[in-house]
Amino acid sequence: MTHPLVEELRRQERQIKEGGGTQAAQRQHAKGRLTARERIAKLIDSPDAFFELGLWAAWGMYEEWGGAPSAGVLTGIGTICGRRVMVIANDATVKAGAFFPMTCKKVLRAQRIALMNRLPLVYLVDSAGVFLPLQEEVFPDEDDFGRIFRNNAVLSARGIPQLAAIMGNCVAGGGYLPVLCDKLLMTEGSGLYLAGPALVKAAIGQTVSHEELGGAQMHAAISGTIDFREANDEACIERLRRLIATLPEDSHHVDVHLPNQPKGPLDRFVPSENERWREYDVRELIADILDDGPFDEYKAEYGQSLVCGYGRMGGAAVGVVANQHCRIKLANGALQYGGVIYVDSANKAARFVMDCNQSRVPILFLQDVNGFMVGRESEQAGIIRAGAKLVNTIANSVVPKITLILGGSFGAGNYALCGKAFDPRFIFAWPCARYAVMGGEQAASTLLEITISALKRSGHEPDAAELLQLRKKIEDSYNEKMDIRYGAARLWVDKIVMPEETRQALLLALDVAKRYDDGRPFCTGVLQV
Repeated sequence: MTHPLVEELRRQERQIKEGGGTQAAQRQHAKGRLTARERIAKLIDSPDAFFELGLWAAWGMYEEWGGAPSAGVLTGIGTICGRRVMVIANDATVKAGAFFPMTCKKVLRAQRIALMNRLPLVYLVDSAGVFLPLQEEVFPDEDDFGRIFRNNAVLSARGIPQLAAIMGNCVAGGGYLPVLCDKLLMTEGSGLYLAGPALVKAAIGQTVSHEELGGAQMHAAISGTIDFREANDEACIERLRRLIATLPEDSHHVDVHLPNQPKGPLDRFVPSENERWREYDVRELIADILDDGPFDEYKAEYGQSLVCGYGRMGGAAVGVVANQHCRIKLANGALQYGGVIYVDSANKAARFVMDCNQSRVPILFLQDVNGFMVGRESEQAGIIRAGAKLVNTIANSVVPKITLILGGSFGAGNYALCGKAFDPRFIFAWPCARYAVMGGEQAASTLLEITISALKRSGHEPDAAELLQLRKKIEDSYNEKMDIRYGAARLWVDKIVMPEETRQALLLALDVAKRYDDGRPFCTGVLQV
């Protein structure tokens, strides 16, 4: 039986994939154009050859402007003529493909993944440019609109192929993206110009037609800006496929054709609706995700709240660092709790990460972490020192890192197990995952104390009923923001992965991540010992 939360997310994903809705898709068709999803479907080799990333971007955001499903742009890894390619496609059914702040962030993340993994990029351009009511959040900063074009230039200099197809609007500063690519295609009826006819009339008083200003024929025959002029979307996509087929063939290091389903139902590791935590031995989950064969656990009897070891995925070697999910009785009789990082486990994991880098073995992080152990004994034993060592080794790691958040991802535990800030090649999450600086109960208590102090300073003494109402309001707000959909909307994760899709997603991510090793030597800064 499917978990209710998984069912809910699947329903919401279907809704997100409708983009701007049926009427907007019909308007696109009336112009003789395909929708973004239809274009991708024709571009890729088979219906299952597109691994979408950032689907939940902007979920629940920009409601005052009618929303922006999937941030108005589709991104993902497509297999085209047997080559893996990063696809970035504007969705013109959402505000004419205009760029919201999260649209920029999503495109930048896709470019970063392509850069780290040496993936060729294909841009399917159909955008009205910056969403003007939010222009100040889109235009000027280092992680805004202009960074996309800077990345185009850097990717080109690194020798990473980029192909662009203008299949609709491409106006203002957005015109630089396709022109900075290696190959540029354009369909009849599309427009490429810095300013449209109305703006040209207002700016310099010149009356000019759409075609004279920036039509496909003008750019093919007069300005010489485009390389290929195509009659329609279908012809453009056929040409794109032929051009992609000229790229070097992928050399696969991971056999993605091995069984891509987990060996057992992973739902059994997902807490029920009434559970906050489900206790289990994480070695069972690791065994279900990895290939058949032994898992060589590293320092198995030491630092047991983190399980580290070597196994294989798709035949390729991989190191695993995973939070244990059960209570641990130590040899001295002391008790440790799953999901907590202790001094011994932090020291073990730091050394294991160093060893993986020494052997150039990619690392898979399985997060369900409440944070580091606190208290007098832990502080005196050097928990901050051990945590700093782990953070240092992960920050300086040169091997591919892939992170999967199974449950909690709280506080410094997020950092120490390769959260988004520590450059994982990919970061995925299960539907039950939660993101926050601390757990809900602790946070609610802290925030309640702050709120009560502020009320008292203003001369108001809240009664018991008001305190109860305040606590509920704070808890509801905090829990809403811990929901992984909130994090996915802000691109803190690349993809929400359903449990049964876990092995398939990790196989593909590992295959892509192992494409390229820049040969950098592994070294750390000063380690606290």
